Amino acid sequence: MTARDAVRGGPVRRATARRWSARRWRRRWGALWRRVWEGLRPWDPLRSIKAALQLLVIVSVLITTLLVIVAIHSETELRVITIFSIIASLLLTQIVANGLTAPLREMTAVAKAMAGGDYSRRVARRRRDEVGELAETFNQMAADLAAVDRHRKELVANVSHELRTPIAALRAVLENVVDGVSAADPDTMRLALQQTERLGKLVTQLLDLSRLDSGAVRLDAKPFEVWPYLSAVLRTASLGMEGTRATGSRSRPRADVHLHLDVSPPELTAYADGERLHQVVANLVDNAVKHSPPGGRVTVRARRGGAPGSLDLDVRDEGPGIPEADRTRVFDRFHRGAHPGGDGGTGLGLAIARWAVDLHGGRIEVAESPVGCRIHVSLPGVSAAQP
Repeated sequence: MTARDAVRGGPVRRATARRWSARRWRRRWGALWRRVWEGLRPWDPLRSIKAALQLLVIVSVLITTLLVIVAIHSETELRVITIFSIIASLLLTQIVANGLTAPLREMTAVAKAMAGGDYSRRVARRRRDEVGELAETFNQMAADLAAVDRHRKELVANVSHELRTPIAALRAVLENVVDGVSAADPDTMRLALQQTERLGKLVTQLLDLSRLDSGAVRLDAKPFEVWPYLSAVLRTASLGMEGTRATGSRSRPRADVHLHLDVSPPELTAYADGERLHQVVANLVDNAVKHSPPGGRVTVRARRGGAPGSLDLDVRDEGPGIPEADRTRVFDRFHRGAHPGGDGGTGLGLAIARWAVDLHGGRIEVAESPVGCRIHVSLPGVSAAQP
């Protein structure tokens, strides 16, 4: 660097230092002003009803005092001054009261509309005080009620659709038998039994969800050995897969899907409610089997968590996987995804699994997987288990 560059660089560095110093002072004064402003909030008439009413009294007294001073210097009669003071105070009070009560009147109108079934209306938040906060809370309540109403309508529509399908199929089978179109042979009865079992499964799932929503289900958490427990769950799932093929289901046979259990260490123990955990694993395995390709493999992997009695559980298949856009909705009720070739399930299995995991205080999510879909379940163990 030449001498000229050094001389030229000196003022540049000093100017840069002055700018940085000015910025630091502005930040400090800005932070101080924000603290002072927050401390003065109770006396801000725009952010506190109490301060607004106090300001109204002060202004009314000042107006009256000013009019008295004018009367003294102009020799105006006292009754005239009194009348003008009352009129000015009433006008000022009317303006302030109208501003305070306008959101309340709007809330009353919106509440009447909500009572009539219209949840689309909202209250405009024009104030920053307690009334404005009430308006914001009211809008949040209206949005929550709209979501509940929408979910209720969707639930009724979905349940009606799901119940109608097996009932219609069962009615068609019985009508054919009664009319003599088909004989009451074992194949026909298996078809009727299949629809009845589907109907019973749907009713059982709806009852489970109802009990979980109402809080009627309590945990009976106990220590258990993971390997024999999961082995029994997979054996039950295998029998269900064999039974699906034996009853002549028109969906593709699932007995060609291989179930694999991976528990490490083999003597691993966990702390959970066995019946609720059975619902979780059975529904996850059933969902994985449905989306597995012919000859595919479903792996149930169990490992020890970070806390005593905790459990990390993975259920992995080799199917098409779950698109990233659907991963947050896959545990919603009656959500069955957009994969072709589904078997027309109810879309309640993963919802029940999520509720059972939540009941334990655990977490269930769709995890990253290079192939297929991987559902990860984490149970907290002894420390977070409910009594």
